[in-house]
Amino acid sequence: MICMFSWYSYRMGEELEAEKHVNYILSVEKKKNDFESVVMEHIRINGAYWGLTTLDLLGKIGAVDSKDVVSWVLECQHESGGFGGNIGHDPHILYTLSAVQILALFDKINVLDIDKVSNYIVGLQNEDGSFSGDVWGEVDTRFSYIAICSLALLHRLDKINVEKAVKYVVSCKNLDGGFGCTRCRISCRAKLG
Repeated sequence: MICMFSWYSYRMGEELEAEKHVNYILSVEKKKNDFESVVMEHIRINGAYWGLTTLDLLGKIGAVDSKDVVSWVLECQHESGGFGGNIGHDPHILYTLSAVQILALFDKINVLDIDKVSNYIVGLQNEDGSFSGDVWGEVDTRFSYIAICSLALLHRLDKINVEKAVKYVVSCKNLDGGFGCTRCRISCRAKLG
């Protein structure tokens, strides 16, 4: 979005006001008791990743204390190896990816017990190659992407059945060529006939 805005601003003769963006992102962290912050607490680690990535794109990642961020991310980790959206929240594959991405952004993946995190992700692969988001079993093709992305960052793709994962995603292809979030349980022939 910043790149699109930058292009648009350039075309309109305006400049991106990077410092205003930086100040806004940094101010969000200070508003932990605001209504918006409280209702979004469960996805705080995702928001942190998006904000930190924006700071990095603006060349302002140094505006945050990386030690504090890394310490907080590690507090979001569960005994299972997965990460919650914030301290005290249940682990989920979505939050685990954001945690890994944040640590990669600061070149701190080495602080992880990589086997523990990758074992958490591997444990979410189902027999058909799909991935569940957490222990409750919701399946979505996004989780397949997230698992593969996380394991690639951790250099542990060899721990899953990649062939089954690919086969599952391909099985989610719709008649229009797009992909659904789960495999179609009704045969295409039955739909058309």
